[in-house]
Amino acid sequence: MTTLLSIEEPARPPRRARPQWRAFTEMGFRPLYLAGCFWALASVLLWVHAPARITGVLNGMPWHAHEMLWGFVATIAVGFLLTAGANWTGKNPLRGNALAALCLLWIAARAGYLVPGRPAFVAAAAADLLFFLWAAGALGRAVAVTRNQRNYGVPLLLLALGATNALYLWAAASGDYLTLMRYFNAGLLCMAVLTLLIARRVMPFFAKRAVAGLDIPPHTKSGHWQLGAGIVAIACLLAGAQQVAALALAATGLIALVQWISWKPWAVRRVPLLWILYAGYLGLGIGLLVGAAQLAGYIVRPAWPAHVIGVAGFSVLILGMVTRTALGHLGRPLQTDRSMVVSYALMILAALLRLAALLPTAATLGFLHASATAWALALGLYLWRFFPMMIRPRADAAKQAAPVMRAVPVARTRS
Repeated sequence: MTTLLSIEEPARPPRRARPQWRAFTEMGFRPLYLAGCFWALASVLLWVHAPARITGVLNGMPWHAHEMLWGFVATIAVGFLLTAGANWTGKNPLRGNALAALCLLWIAARAGYLVPGRPAFVAAAAADLLFFLWAAGALGRAVAVTRNQRNYGVPLLLLALGATNALYLWAAASGDYLTLMRYFNAGLLCMAVLTLLIARRVMPFFAKRAVAGLDIPPHTKSGHWQLGAGIVAIACLLAGAQQVAALALAATGLIALVQWISWKPWAVRRVPLLWILYAGYLGLGIGLLVGAAQLAGYIVRPAWPAHVIGVAGFSVLILGMVTRTALGHLGRPLQTDRSMVVSYALMILAALLRLAALLPTAATLGFLHASATAWALALGLYLWRFFPMMIRPRADAAKQAAPVMRAVPVARTRS
């Protein structure tokens, strides 16, 4: 017998990769996106439907405000920055067991604030502050070691976010509500400045990659003015100079709206991964103007800027970012499926209903419950869709099974 030819048989389709601890703790976005979104869902349902169970030292409205800003929004920011830092510097700031330990600190803080008694509060506050210090230190080290001068200020903004958290917790423990709200607003503005910095960098890049022929400006110079105005607003707010803070905050918001218009929002209307980001950036810009009006005395209720910035701005932007950046870093096509688009629509609906609930009408409670339901469904859809991806290796990292080559023997004949 001799071999006449070889036939390449089709390989079996690759099996779905199994969950891996190494993959899950590979980069900061994997555990922190899931943790932040889960806590946003759970804490809002707890706040709306079972507020009596929030019995720690940090309770009631102070607990809700704290967990929305530092427990949800800032957590997503840390996950993004630890991941983006690896791209900026070529050095992963935190991974493996060190990243897992950072997440354990985060869990300890969330749980500790719900336990009655001052010892639990102190332990939770210590874990919370160490979380921000460790994240900022890891990012700062990666930036400094690689001399990535463009991003020297980012770890400092993260430290400022942690510092306002510490001041807020101190005011909460002291029972000083007026000081507590000032520190909350300072933390909100720190997060806003950091968000504007990130969004201004990534949104033009994302848009030009997704829409053929789209040419939009990065607004580097206006971004510097915006950053400066935001920092002035934070400093003046902490110093008690509300009128100057209002002017600086108005400038920050107006620059954001000018940037939004120049980025041609009508050109991305057919790309859900983009229009959700544009919607969040618009909400943030408007929210900053609402905040300026509140500081200037034109709006009495402090809940208005907090919810316009936090829900219409941060939350809408976050849902777009945790989708777009996760797909990219997981090696998946940059395309939305139906569940993702539905989650975007639900989050925008949740924001509109939450703002409607601030109006003094008989429907306030109904709007609030409807908003919480839409919010939970939006985040639940995200978790349902992305959790299986986050705990597995990148889609393009799985090795394809080698094709099977089998020889076909034929009989050797004598001449």
